[in-house]
Amino acid sequence: MAILTQGSNAPDFSLTDQHGHTVRLSDYHGRWVVLYFYPKDMTPGCTQEACSFRDMHADFAQEGVVVLGVSADDVQSHRKFADKYELPFPLLADTEHTVSEAYGAWRKKHMYGKEFWGVDRITYLITPEGTVHHVFTKVKPVSHADEVLTAIREAKQHG
Repeated sequence: MAILTQGSNAPDFSLTDQHGHTVRLSDYHGRWVVLYFYPKDMTPGCTQEACSFRDMHADFAQEGVVVLGVSADDVQSHRKFADKYELPFPLLADTEHTVSEAYGAWRKKHMYGKEFWGVDRITYLITPEGTVHHVFTKVKPVSHADEVLTAIREAKQHG
């Protein structure tokens, strides 16, 4: 699947978080949602990105924004990752990568001369009505949460 574009409907989904709870995008209708896809729990870039969302979680909450992280790791892996770094938001287990595929985040990747399929670092900012407001494809893990928060504030100002 191709990456979704601004204005397109964000596909609903149902995935399990690190606590074993079922999370659906439709549960958050009426709220802004940051849906961020990341390659792997406990890896350097993914840890930086998750911790930046953690460190700014109060700012997102103040704006009424829900943050959801998605990777192909399983619930147990997510639980360890969330516990170790005290992540206050749901990490969703997309082990069959159906949601990653629907959002264009399941991509052919190249590393160390090998080719493989995996989750790409892509973030969607989804409006309260369930449409894609912004797509972030060139994600810098350490400053990404700040970049997303700025985009939310701008969107709400011009909304």
